[in-house]
Amino acid sequence: MTTTSDASEPTLSVRQVLTLERVLAGEPEVVAGAGHLDRPVRWVHVAEAADVGVMLSGGEMVLTTGVLLAGDEDRQAEYIRSLHRAEAAAVVLGLGRAFTDPPDAMRRMAERCGLPMVVLHRPFPFAQLTEEVQSRLVRRKFAAVSLSEAVRTELTALITAGAPLQRLLDEVARHSGCPVVVTNLAHRVLGTAGERPAVDDVLRDWERIARQAGGTEGDGWIRAELGGRGERWGRIVLCGYRGDRATGRLLADRAAEALVLHRMLGGNAACSWEEQSAQSLLTDLVSGVVPARQLLPRARAAGLPVGRRTFVPLVVRGRAGDRLERALRLLGLPGIVAELADAAVAVLLSLARDQDAEALTAHFAARLRSEPGAGRTVVAAADARTAWEDVPAGLREAQHVADAVADSPAALDLPAVVRLKDVHLRGLIRLLRDDPHVQSFAERELDGLLCAADEDLLAVLRTYLATGRNKSRTAQLHHVSRPALYRRLEAIQARLGVDLDDFEQAASVHIALLAHDAQQG
Repeated sequence: MTTTSDASEPTLSVRQVLTLERVLAGEPEVVAGAGHLDRPVRWVHVAEAADVGVMLSGGEMVLTTGVLLAGDEDRQAEYIRSLHRAEAAAVVLGLGRAFTDPPDAMRRMAERCGLPMVVLHRPFPFAQLTEEVQSRLVRRKFAAVSLSEAVRTELTALITAGAPLQRLLDEVARHSGCPVVVTNLAHRVLGTAGERPAVDDVLRDWERIARQAGGTEGDGWIRAELGGRGERWGRIVLCGYRGDRATGRLLADRAAEALVLHRMLGGNAACSWEEQSAQSLLTDLVSGVVPARQLLPRARAAGLPVGRRTFVPLVVRGRAGDRLERALRLLGLPGIVAELADAAVAVLLSLARDQDAEALTAHFAARLRSEPGAGRTVVAAADARTAWEDVPAGLREAQHVADAVADSPAALDLPAVVRLKDVHLRGLIRLLRDDPHVQSFAERELDGLLCAADEDLLAVLRTYLATGRNKSRTAQLHHVSRPALYRRLEAIQARLGVDLDDFEQAASVHIALLAHDAQQG
């Protein structure tokens, strides 16, 4: 049975009260209700009347000598029943005045009601115990309120300074000393904070914790709802908070207030929080800084199916905007989307093993390219992966393919889904662009043009080689006459000391130019 004491009021448990020095001096003994010693004590009250319950409001530890109960077992039993109905925290009986031993009627009724009953074998003034407990409760309340105001001030300052969601959550985790999780109403994790191993432990068992967070609170799980104007859109959960429950409740409430304010000032931030969560996950996967196996709990908690799945890593370039999310929804494809650097967007599809990954990827790409405003949308893909540990390499491969396509001429004819085999030499050069030997080769081969910084001649050379040394097409693309183009090509050959009609020399210059462009990109 739970008490009706206000959860926001600082409390001590019955167990904690029994460990106080002044109580230990009375030689306390628990004679009934030993399984309920973690009940919160909101107040201490001295009462002798049999109908004591009418004077209580719940959560009190009642002290009595039993002088008005001696010799009447019915009154003794009713005394306990009255405390039980009032949801008292415990009853403490001082032996010596009315009873030399715990009365059986009171003990049996207390055990039946689940009410902790404690006897003091050495009498001492109840006023001392009352004073000790009340002073500790007042100090706890003052400390909780002070902490609450400090947290509110710090979070408000962060919001005013334009801090991101993660910075706010880190501050809440610092004060709470436990993992902090923000979810939407479907329990999808939007953000986390706290010590990484502890957070990973929580996310690894998130389905169970999410069920607990959605129902009754316990074991240090404290939640606060996020919303406003009659609409809820998420919750914040302190997972495994070990401090005073009332203090944890105040922390959760202050954090919720700050997150709601953050959302209001940031517009429709509920969606952006989901995007930030996906971006953080995919960025960590692409970078490889965090091992993929450590990111698996985050992926599962973010709503991505990960058990016995086929993963398709994609990188999209072009004016994709919100068309990516819309295409996923329309096609019913589970996946997460996040922006990367250089206007690229990463997409990780999670398909059932019996689905045709290649066909669904092509269908997804066709949907994107067919929408108005798609322009030159490029969908780069790596081969499907069945092992989660292979996903980071797949994302990096897709990003490499997308970057290689970005360096290619706009007129290049590309398939709906571009793969590594489609970028040929350009893809290889991009992979090797940071190699010092490749860099030296490019500078050596193009030295005559690079030193002169003649962008016009470089542009002509680039077009001439990309069109397969087609002079007519090159002249047309640069809007010059053929004689003018011949003069420029002669100037290029003179500065580089090469004969572009020689296949090997032209190929060498072409590779150097591809390497130079990849390095500049």
